[in-house]
Amino acid sequence: MSLQQEIIAKLGVQPTIEPEAEIRKRVNFLKDYVKNSRTSGLLIAISGGIDSAVAAALCKKATDELKEESGQDYMTLGVFQPYGEQEDIADSYAVAEAFNLTHTVETNIEDTVNEIALEVEFGYKKLGIHRHISKEAKGNTKARTRMVMQYALAFDLNLIVVGTDHASEAITGFFTKYGDGAVDITPLSTLNKRQVRQLAALLGVPQSILDKAPTAGLWAGQTDEKELGISYEDNSDYLEGKTINDEAREKLERHYLKTEHKRTAIPGI
Repeated sequence: MSLQQEIIAKLGVQPTIEPEAEIRKRVNFLKDYVKNSRTSGLLIAISGGIDSAVAAALCKKATDELKEESGQDYMTLGVFQPYGEQEDIADSYAVAEAFNLTHTVETNIEDTVNEIALEVEFGYKKLGIHRHISKEAKGNTKARTRMVMQYALAFDLNLIVVGTDHASEAITGFFTKYGDGAVDITPLSTLNKRQVRQLAALLGVPQSILDKAPTAGLWAGQTDEKELGISYEDNSDYLEGKTINDEAREKLERHYLKTEHKRTAIPGI
């Protein structure tokens, strides 16, 4: 078995999908998880990107169906988590409006993240190191702070925290360990980015979001493809078992091997 075949098997990506069937399978997955966990619904952080938009649509379908079938009051809570002023925050609200999310809340992470960064820099000084926290470390702090807030909300409201990670992120390790990767369930995990877009088109994700360049939003000007040096077209082709150019293949496989620790359980002895 080649490394490509091994990766595809581990991530569970299919070469082609039927979007309508995939939507139904994932809505059922969410419904079953909520019922079996005896919780009151789902929490989804809505960033304004395509992945969280698709996840939000699936969550809303799931809780609407549960409410209709049982007569109980299930909900999907949409959480907006800007760092200060977020230029595209309107896209997050557009998702909530598109899928008729009646329960939403905005929790701004700026003050909390900045306080953590200051404490880290005080720690550096005590070690005799005079430097500011790095852009990357602060970016990871943003992702982890968002999850702290999500879990605080979810605990008191008895909700399941839903993640937006998918196979195109998993192969490169393009998520923050104990940040956006720290969730209860991931209804998109066996889809690549192209397939997520197929679901988005069928679900009615707003066009403004379909047209956006994918970004983790951890610092100004950041985009996934620019940071990784790999297009999502090549990424998706690889995960569908197709042949891509050697440079892109080697980059993907290097990212995969380097980030194995993000996809495995915490080691112990």
